[in-house]
Amino acid sequence: MSLNPAAAAFDAVAEKFDARFGEWRSVAAQRRAVRRALLRAFPPGARVLEMGGGTGEDAAWLASQGYRVLMTDVSPTMVRVAGEKLAGTGVRVRQAPAEDLGRLADEGTFDAAFTNFAGLNCVPDLSPVARGLARLVRPGGQAALVIFGPFPPGEVVVEALHGRFREGFRRLRRGDVPAKLGGREFVVRYHRPAEVDRVMAPWFRPVRRVGIGVFVPPSAAEPFISRFPRFVSALEALDRVVERPLALLGDHVLFQYERTDAGVEPA
Repeated sequence: MSLNPAAAAFDAVAEKFDARFGEWRSVAAQRRAVRRALLRAFPPGARVLEMGGGTGEDAAWLASQGYRVLMTDVSPTMVRVAGEKLAGTGVRVRQAPAEDLGRLADEGTFDAAFTNFAGLNCVPDLSPVARGLARLVRPGGQAALVIFGPFPPGEVVVEALHGRFREGFRRLRRGDVPAKLGGREFVVRYHRPAEVDRVMAPWFRPVRRVGIGVFVPPSAAEPFISRFPRFVSALEALDRVVERPLALLGDHVLFQYERTDAGVEPA
């Protein structure tokens, strides 16, 4: 399977991904917020599909909480790294892009599905993702999609402090927006909340939105912000208070949906 530019960029950094991002306090704080939301959304012992699982950090944690997990990622190197990390945890790992979930038809149905840290912002059209999830998630099941927030003030502040004023407003752009990782160029899309709801209907109804990183800064503040652990902890505590009312101001937003009983036409 040939990789698109975004998948190729993540594939190139897979071996060093944990070393680069794993110690950053802002990333850890945002990950904890996502995990709290997943515990609220997913029933105990649920069978969970993870899309874009990267090196398997969240899959390993879910397994430790008693969930049965199938982790997928488009990057073959990410899948290999995750497979090595997850050996013995009970998590299964398969290579599959989020926009081609049809290849997982042999896996049966799931109680829940999720994707973390904006993997879907590398997918220009979410329609195939929604349709694929509708085929795999049972009626009454949950889907949690963590994508970039539409306009986080934290990013504006951080980019302004770096003198990158234009970058602070990049999420207001429509269409393809240039991005770079590990020296490789690709494009992202900043999906609008109303567009995400529209694409997920009629198979999924909105349940709630949770702001991830309303006060906790984006990774652009790293590694500087990690020098101040107490400050990051204070911002994380504030996020717990405002994560629902100020959800759309988050660096990321978790969109929680419930599968309806609407049918899916044959492919």
